[in-house]
Amino acid sequence: MANVLHLDESLNALIPIAETDGRASWCSELPVLNGDRVTLRGLRQADALSLLDLLEAEEVRRFVTAPPATVEEFRGFIAWTRRQQAAGTYASFAVTLNGCDDAVGLIQVRDLACGFEVAEWGFAISADLWGTGVFHEAAQLALRFVFGTLNAHRLEARALARNGRGIAALRKLGAVEEGLLRQSFKLKNRYLDQVLCSILKEDWLAVQNTSRRAA
Repeated sequence: MANVLHLDESLNALIPIAETDGRASWCSELPVLNGDRVTLRGLRQADALSLLDLLEAEEVRRFVTAPPATVEEFRGFIAWTRRQQAAGTYASFAVTLNGCDDAVGLIQVRDLACGFEVAEWGFAISADLWGTGVFHEAAQLALRFVFGTLNAHRLEARALARNGRGIAALRKLGAVEEGLLRQSFKLKNRYLDQVLCSILKEDWLAVQNTSRRAA
């Protein structure tokens, strides 16, 4: 499962929550988010090789920007994400399977409006885990962080129009397709269309309330 990821230093991103202490906490170290099958944690230098392999897979490369060319360059990217996190402008989680600490995916969140009232996310999951439910659970954990900790009002995703699997996964999370962004993404010297999808905090809260009542 892949959505458009932007692996460069044009990313700006995260600012906090309702409480100063909470902001300081996630800026210094992202929380570990535990699910039934997956765990989300902050990126580490040791993740460079596994994430580079994941993003270089042909199934994934069709939907994302080219990753850093070498493990060393990917380590530089990880170091950059940690600096942006410390500045309160970005958050990037490694997705791991419970019982194994190797990164099998990446979820990024960046700020589009000062204070995360509007944020954007992108993600990539190892192709051999597509259709297993791993992405859905990881995304639910990330949504809890975005709407609960960062207190975002709106979360956007820009998926390549040809990425039907990714768009369907976003719909399953409650995202609404809002329009076509014509030739808005350059990939391998071609300009491709993207679909703009969004999830509002009020929609996410309604889904959580429905799920609790059903339980």
